[in-house]
Amino acid sequence: MRPVLARAALALCAAAIAFLSTPPSGVGGATLAPPSSYAVGLRVIRFVDTSRSFVFKRKHKRRREPRVLLTQVRYPAPGAPGGTDVRDAPVARAGGPYPLVVFAHGFDVTPTVYARLLDSWARAGYVVAAPTFPGENPAAPGGANESDIINEPGDMSFVISRMLALNAGSGPLAQLIDPSLVAVAGQSDGAEVALGVAYDPRFRDPRVRAAIILSGAEIEAKDNMTFPTDGPPLLATEGTADKVNLPKFAYHFFRAAQPPKYLMRLLGAGHLPPYTKQEPQLRIVERVTRAFLDAYLKETPGAMAQLRADGNVHRYATLQADP
Repeated sequence: MRPVLARAALALCAAAIAFLSTPPSGVGGATLAPPSSYAVGLRVIRFVDTSRSFVFKRKHKRRREPRVLLTQVRYPAPGAPGGTDVRDAPVARAGGPYPLVVFAHGFDVTPTVYARLLDSWARAGYVVAAPTFPGENPAAPGGANESDIINEPGDMSFVISRMLALNAGSGPLAQLIDPSLVAVAGQSDGAEVALGVAYDPRFRDPRVRAAIILSGAEIEAKDNMTFPTDGPPLLATEGTADKVNLPKFAYHFFRAAQPPKYLMRLLGAGHLPPYTKQEPQLRIVERVTRAFLDAYLKETPGAMAQLRADGNVHRYATLQADP
């Protein structure tokens, strides 16, 4: 075969493979392929809050120590998007500085469980800091302790402060973040924590500009939290078959929140899988959360329309919008 024809044949084969591997589109022409522009760098940083403490329980002994927050920091890095995280990779400076998203994990897991979702945000041009809470992770002495959740909004604010301090310094992550563009996100117990940091008068951090609440509730639902009139934009998601944080909890705080606010129902989905491995739900969550962040942090043209399109996928998701 002549070289020109051979190249043409290879191109046709490549196009056919790409077509066959393209995920289906949703309602409104919204593709479910995960958005990506950057490779993902990963650094693990040990933040220590000496102003607050945690009591470890082991057998009959109790030990009080400073709150140590081992934090996974994902960020845009040079190179082709996709693949695995690159440990200690250089920073992609050309597109920065980037907005910061601080993510809170759920009970008895670590941020690693959510790596695919967190990677999707970093690939889309966000710095993502995900601390491991000292009390609720499976490696905590004596086992995960859900009662420590009341202290975790303070952990989130502390991580925001430490990330902004690194940003103002001279290290490898210096000048990486736009300090005026900060969002919080979380899943399950972590969603309750993020909700508190964004809106609860007891924990609210005024630096937060947007909040993503994945299968969440109020930290103490009986308190009927009062939402501020000037709170940040809210995106809440909820699996309609969630047996852990029942859908009614999300519907309750969503009604109480002020606009702009969005509620995505994942039809027939449960509690954790839509945010870790279940398809196409995970890809829907990736795209909707990215569009929400693009709309309210980056103010990207067309992001609002993309949010509405990506949040309505036949048989899988519906989006209620109150902008």
